[in-house]
Amino acid sequence: MRHITLSIAAAVVVALAAVLTLAACGGSGGSSTDATSASSGRASTPGSLAGQSITLYNGQHEQTTARLVSAFEAHTGVHVNVRSDDEAELGNQIIQEGSSSPADVFYTENTPVLEHLREQGLLARLVPSTLAAIPARYNSPQGDWVGVSGRVSVLVYNTSQLSPSQLPSSILELAAPKWKGKVGFAPSETDFQPLITSIVKFDGAAAAERWLQGLQANSKIYPDNETVVEQVNNGESAIGLINHYYWFRLRDEVGAGGMHSALHYYAPRDPGDLLNVSGAAVLRSSSHQAAAQAFVAFLVSTEGQAVIAHSHSYEYPLRPGVSPASALRPFDQLQPAPITLSELGDGSAPLALEQKLGLL
Repeated sequence: MRHITLSIAAAVVVALAAVLTLAACGGSGGSSTDATSASSGRASTPGSLAGQSITLYNGQHEQTTARLVSAFEAHTGVHVNVRSDDEAELGNQIIQEGSSSPADVFYTENTPVLEHLREQGLLARLVPSTLAAIPARYNSPQGDWVGVSGRVSVLVYNTSQLSPSQLPSSILELAAPKWKGKVGFAPSETDFQPLITSIVKFDGAAAAERWLQGLQANSKIYPDNETVVEQVNNGESAIGLINHYYWFRLRDEVGAGGMHSALHYYAPRDPGDLLNVSGAAVLRSSSHQAAAQAFVAFLVSTEGQAVIAHSHSYEYPLRPGVSPASALRPFDQLQPAPITLSELGDGSAPLALEQKLGLL
């Protein structure tokens, strides 16, 4: 525990020092005002954070967030008020609240909602040491949010209804008539919109619309990915679109004997094979910049990433050197579609297409 305490303290010191540097240098996108508010005289040691309080808008899974918050509070003395909801709902609320938002940090399952807030000018620039902890391809190119963990889009199938030889190699195949009545998916999930964006990138908008129409005709619609994996496991649907970790979480809940399903990965670099990234950002309107920056720094610290790796999360830590849960496919064996987080955009285009087809 002593190693954890010292390492977290070091991360906080670096975050504080960088906040002070931003205050001196000005920064971009208006973040110099934010940094100045964070450097109001006493934010020079980790102990000076003790007793402060920040508000976290949490769109990530609550169990993992609770463990991260508990570890951060124990080692810094900062209290974190957590408000959990769907990330899209929280993102819309931040926009409505504007400069009056009580949120200091926003922690999400996916990056499009963070990109949307960045475009609105609502995010503060993160300190360089926080961004440097994670490979740049998983971060905001503008430095306004940082990647925290990754999940792979996969198929889950009922092993009593389908054999491995019957499974599709591409997500595009699920629109074919042979899959009518067999597919389950959750179109309202923010995990689903990046799949549409990926198909648009590789096959064009018209092909993406045709695919979505075919998928719609073949599928049962579920409210969320938890329901998708449950209903495939119990045989209501033969196959479903999810991120990998939902299957592992269901296995934890029902035990290995209760599992009647398995995961299937798309062919390498298929449009359906995405590495989706969970991210975090500090709100530009936050009046607790130093503590907020320290919390985000902790999420990408070795200790924070280890919490993710050894929790019920079953997500991939993005910090180099932190290994994921042993049950997962090794990170270096993943071969996702070659699409950047910037190319996934803010999610507005796939949402518009889903609305056009009556899926939302």
